[in-house]
Amino acid sequence: MRHMWQRSILMAVVLSSAGLFLTAQTLRPDQETFREIYKQLVETNTTLSSGSCTQAASQVAARLKAAGFPDADLHPFAVPDHPKEGGLVAVLPGNDPGARPILLLAHIDVVEAKREDWTRDPFTLIEENGYFYGRGTADMKAQAAIWVDTMIRLKQEGFQHRRTVKMALTCGEETATAFNGASYLATHERRLIDAEFALTEGGGGMLNEAGKPIASTIQVGQKFPQDYQLEVTNPGGHSSRPSRNNAIYHLAGGLLKIQAYDFPVQTSEVTLQFFGKMGPLMGGDLGAAMAAFSKNPKDAHAIAVLSDSPLYTGMIHTTCIPTMLSGGHATNAQPQRADANINCRIFPGTTVEQVRDKLTELVADPEIKITLAGKRSDVLSAAPPLTPQIMKPAEEVAAKYWPGVPIVPQMSPGATDAAFLTPVGIPTYGLSGLFFDPDGNGVHGLNERVRVNSVYKSRDYMFEVVKIYANQE
Repeated sequence: MRHMWQRSILMAVVLSSAGLFLTAQTLRPDQETFREIYKQLVETNTTLSSGSCTQAASQVAARLKAAGFPDADLHPFAVPDHPKEGGLVAVLPGNDPGARPILLLAHIDVVEAKREDWTRDPFTLIEENGYFYGRGTADMKAQAAIWVDTMIRLKQEGFQHRRTVKMALTCGEETATAFNGASYLATHERRLIDAEFALTEGGGGMLNEAGKPIASTIQVGQKFPQDYQLEVTNPGGHSSRPSRNNAIYHLAGGLLKIQAYDFPVQTSEVTLQFFGKMGPLMGGDLGAAMAAFSKNPKDAHAIAVLSDSPLYTGMIHTTCIPTMLSGGHATNAQPQRADANINCRIFPGTTVEQVRDKLTELVADPEIKITLAGKRSDVLSAAPPLTPQIMKPAEEVAAKYWPGVPIVPQMSPGATDAAFLTPVGIPTYGLSGLFFDPDGNGVHGLNERVRVNSVYKSRDYMFEVVKIYANQE
């Protein structure tokens, strides 16, 4: 028994010294308060199908009010036809009326999650083996909780800051057809969120297979997401009288042609810089390909290596993949309809119409009708300028928390609500200090998770960075 006890103590010491986990018993009081905010956000279902962002925003408003925020500085919002997709803007006034505010932006809606598919309940915050598990733990309720916690800490500290600090929690980021709170604020409540710049998701740290930090990133620009519907209709008929003119056959043939196609390689100043800086840090064949690509974007071997990487293929060209399928109306009938949703992430410089025309050319089948399945935005957002005002605080504080780990500007292959703010004059950057595993941590997939120590360190990092930004001249 004594040996088992000693072994347990030794294991705990080893794991703790490696920074692999923090348990509830080892938390400081301020960390416990943060964990309560995080837990409540994760455990409040905010999916489009069955959840409520309005409820989550209301819970946050109650916390801010309890922390001393007056009603005049809390601005809940929603629209009548989307009552569960509301949000919240909170304002912490600064000392200098002439100083432009800063904005902390986070979406609180999450991707759908079916309990029967998950190992753990997706809407219960579970801490296990050094990870927080649950839908939204990584995308992006950790950062939303950090923003809420930051606002409360600034208020309770009585922090003296020049700039007004604003926070906007919004819904609709994860679903193109939903009410998007960031878009609504940008078009209907522009003055409420007015800021010199904003911080949101999109940037984050990269870990290697051993869990060691390689680099941190700051998002500067992003690709444009667009869905296309492929639809085949057919008179159908009895399954005992089969025909090759089958709606599902047509659709399947078109999808295989899209699968076989790679869109042309494209680059930007940000992507070339990213690969040039990341190459030596990554090492190996992938690092060599990055370095080679940054010097010669026509290098065939480098393109092949990067195209085989799920993480980096989206940084060198437009990508399109099928995400949903439906077809048929009866098990004993030829299908009268077959549909597929194609989700494309479009590289800046390419239009949604050009991608649609290319998909039409690829399928080369008049039976397949291709249409735009809604638009997330009407504006293709340009990358905001990356100034020393933004980079210097981020780099200086990062050097304290992750010595020797650089911050590298990155164009996000995904999409964030920065796409709605930058075009209206609020340059928006992705910065979090959250470090992720090479496998993507289950974001948008099963068993989403994020390292416990990464969350707590990100919280401290962003609090210090925000305080610097809030006092900038």
